[in-house]
Amino acid sequence: MKILGIETSCDETGIAIYDDQQGLLAHQLYSQVEVHADYGGVVPELASRDHVRKTIPLIKACLQEANLQAKDIDGVAYTAGPGLVGALLVGATIGQSLAMAWDKPAIAVHHMEGHLLAPMLEDDAPEFPFLALLVSGGHTLIVKVEAIGHYTIMGESIDDAAGEAFDKTAKLLGLDYPGGPRLSKLAEKGVMGRYVFPRPMTDRPGLDMSFSGLKTFAANTIAKEAKDEQTKADIAHAFQHALVDTLVIKCKRALKETGLKRLVIAGGVSANTYLRVQLETLMQKHHGRVYYPRAEFCTDNGAMIAFAGMQRFKSGELNDFSIQVRPRWPIDELEPVE
Repeated sequence: MKILGIETSCDETGIAIYDDQQGLLAHQLYSQVEVHADYGGVVPELASRDHVRKTIPLIKACLQEANLQAKDIDGVAYTAGPGLVGALLVGATIGQSLAMAWDKPAIAVHHMEGHLLAPMLEDDAPEFPFLALLVSGGHTLIVKVEAIGHYTIMGESIDDAAGEAFDKTAKLLGLDYPGGPRLSKLAEKGVMGRYVFPRPMTDRPGLDMSFSGLKTFAANTIAKEAKDEQTKADIAHAFQHALVDTLVIKCKRALKETGLKRLVIAGGVSANTYLRVQLETLMQKHHGRVYYPRAEFCTDNGAMIAFAGMQRFKSGELNDFSIQVRPRWPIDELEPVE
């Protein structure tokens, strides 16, 4: 069986075709970075318009890459949430329209479930159960995963997501959009110990996180100190260490609480090299293992939506032709896949 996946939740248009026997057959991705760069962040209306322009051409390119026709597709999966409502509506409308025109079932996919399952696209996929750290521009979650759809949120950010804090701090440092990767690169030139930032909410029990205070601390430090490039690099270094240390401390607590030995990290921030190194070290000490998707599947992409859609499709979870999206959609509201 073959599923076409459509991802349009934010600022990347991702299309892919996944086969339950052969794996990933094709994937296409268009990033809107240049569209939003002049504004220093994602402009929702521009994102929606760009998805309208790019989605159909990318679907055609994906079918051509896989040497397939519409009749070869068994179902159409699309991101129904969470995300920007206008962007979601583009993918949902196109996905439902194609499903109706092709007389195929449509499958509404949860964006964060797509990220959570993205490591399953790799040859050496994690087995259930495992702990998942989902870190992106819009979400930061620690989830206990017993099986597909069996999710328990153990901790989450009560304000800014980790990726959001990265991007906002990068903007304060005068870095271009997207700021997170640029801040990480700048941090590599920083000197350890010149600045020490707080590790928020690590001095109290629990697994919830907060990054708005860390961002404010960075803003105040930048306003007072950032007079030259080396100082900016030192601030970036201190900020990144504080944020990553916070995530690692919370993961360590969750692993101890659950007794799990497998940790999955996914979402855009999971591509951060320092975060990967620190979590690798943590899992070595914990006598466990960390899993993550390849770099191109850390950010939003159609492959993860096609894969997640396949799991829902095979369980019989299909949608009617009503177009509904959920800009906010807690992952623990999903039904288990039996």
